[in-house]
Amino acid sequence: MRVVSVNVSLPKTVEWRGRKVTTAIFKEPVEGRIRIRRTGLVGDRQADPSVHGGPTKAVYAYPSEHYPLWRRELGRADLPWGSFGENLTTEGLDERTLRVGDRLRVGSALLEVTQPRMPCYKLGVRFGRLDMVRRFLASGRSGFYLAVHEEGDVAAGDPIELRGTGHGLPTVSQVVDEVRREEPGR
Repeated sequence: MRVVSVNVSLPKTVEWRGRKVTTAIFKEPVEGRIRIRRTGLVGDRQADPSVHGGPTKAVYAYPSEHYPLWRRELGRADLPWGSFGENLTTEGLDERTLRVGDRLRVGSALLEVTQPRMPCYKLGVRFGRLDMVRRFLASGRSGFYLAVHEEGDVAAGDPIELRGTGHGLPTVSQVVDEVRREEPGR
């Protein structure tokens, strides 16, 4: 397991369907070591901290293994790391096996899996598609949020080590499945 890319962005305002939207979903890969603080990565910010970020959603990770599927499904070969708004693009982690409560040593930081990502309309803004949120949820490829237990530094290429398990707690995929079952109209 390893970090493939570290991605950050600051909020910016874009036009979406005739209105101005402020978002920080346009993450871009960065070089070198980046500090992970309790509130997230240095150089990264959320546009709406009332629903994004905070202590239980300080870092968002997304498996690199999902990218080939999205490239084919969306017909876009130009999906660089960070396209889903993730801070860490990972290799070797999977929502079907990763549990809420699992602790991961990522670079010199200690992070804990807290929940899957439930996207808002800004994922549609990022891809210029009204159907993107629905497609993302239906895919089961949610990625996951991490809380910061020990601050540290991270860079692309750093190993990721499982340091504790959320034994008995649901997998990230099980949480997503439960949320989907509770949606109206299902």
